[in-house]
Amino acid sequence: MVMRLDLERFFEACNPGTTIDMGKVEHQGYYIDFATVRGSKAIKTLKRTISRLLPHKSTCQLFTGHIGCGKSTELLCLKAELEAEGFHVVYFQATEDLDVADVDLTDILLAIAHQVSESLEKSKVELEPKGFQAFLKKTGEFLQTPIELSAETELAGVGIKGSTEKGVEFSLPVGIGKITAKAKNSPQTRSKLRQYLEPQTTQILKCINEEILKVATEQLKQRGQKGLVVIVDNLDRIENKKGSSSSKLLPEYLFVDRGEQLSQLHCHVVYTVPLSLFFSNEREALKNRLGHGESPMVLPMVPVQLRDGSECAEGMALLRQMALARAFPDAEPEERLGYVREVFDSLETLDRLCRVSGGHVRNLLGMLYGCLREEDPPISRSVLERAIRKERDGLLLAIDEQEWELLFQVVKDQLVKGDIEYQTLLRSLFVFEYLDEQGSWFCLNPLLFETERYKSWKQQNG
Repeated sequence: MVMRLDLERFFEACNPGTTIDMGKVEHQGYYIDFATVRGSKAIKTLKRTISRLLPHKSTCQLFTGHIGCGKSTELLCLKAELEAEGFHVVYFQATEDLDVADVDLTDILLAIAHQVSESLEKSKVELEPKGFQAFLKKTGEFLQTPIELSAETELAGVGIKGSTEKGVEFSLPVGIGKITAKAKNSPQTRSKLRQYLEPQTTQILKCINEEILKVATEQLKQRGQKGLVVIVDNLDRIENKKGSSSSKLLPEYLFVDRGEQLSQLHCHVVYTVPLSLFFSNEREALKNRLGHGESPMVLPMVPVQLRDGSECAEGMALLRQMALARAFPDAEPEERLGYVREVFDSLETLDRLCRVSGGHVRNLLGMLYGCLREEDPPISRSVLERAIRKERDGLLLAIDEQEWELLFQVVKDQLVKGDIEYQTLLRSLFVFEYLDEQGSWFCLNPLLFETERYKSWKQQNG
């Protein structure tokens, strides 16, 4: 049977802001497993620790990677796989509750309590969070934010409830949500709330553990489920600047200084953490305080070339599949290659897109999305070249002479060292990291190979 390209669906699937959710049947055909070429089976390792090695214990694992390399997609895949094995998994993006430019430990704990209790409410898990209820009531009074809600109006008669002193039904997630929403939207409220909550951090942890996590885990196991897993995504977006609570940079303060408390939740937890910590002097402290002695699992780029500069055939093959799967998600991998000319004017045009992306998933999709905004498939080479020039010139504007010297050194050594080089080169996506059997190595974003500045340096240096 000949398949026809659904242009509207293809366009939506190429949106770089869309994350593949393996829990959605319509997304499953888009997923390509890059584990064999990334040099790291990060998701398999996270899953194995939870489901096979320590299914009945509490675990705390860390996950990081470069901006746009596909972390959220992989974590949603982990969620789907753990759910298939009988775990109740709460996945959420921290940006739903937090301002990542200004965040503290208690903000993260309340966000977790909010999202977990909301998920449990939907699953009809019955909690009696009397201590948490009293805590929220006092917090609401402190902020002059009433949080007692009637079942008839805001609760619609469902969920986790307890009786308030006035006999009105109370929803834990709605109560926490009112507090976190007010704090997220007002810097003044955040500051005021933190001063009030900080001395109560131990009490907050106790309420979460005893009144939410412990009770939920017991009920879930009575239902035949294996336990509770919480995946906190987007914490890697926390900005690398000094916070209001410490003279240290915010990632170091939260994940190192306060890391021990983040690791004290009585369930399986996976946190995304900023990649900057991997290049920081605090890396070892991070391992010991939050990672239980283990380094964060890193998701590198998909290689389009090897260390010696030769093409990585397997990486290129998988990137071709990723692009074509967005157009023909229901086709088998072998079939998709037969539809190349439905999407691109030639296989060479598709390969050009894959190579210049450097294996950066979001960049590849972004350029493909830009092409589709200009013309219907098959995408011509000339339209792709315009998209490449646009991305190249945008990247070039940010690079000064000192940064060029750092970039040329990376070309020579294939190394990035320390926090300063991380902030300058990796966070800006000037340089990509890859992983092979020898370890990690670094290469320029291929868009920079397109610049006259690089070509001139290359000619002078052989």
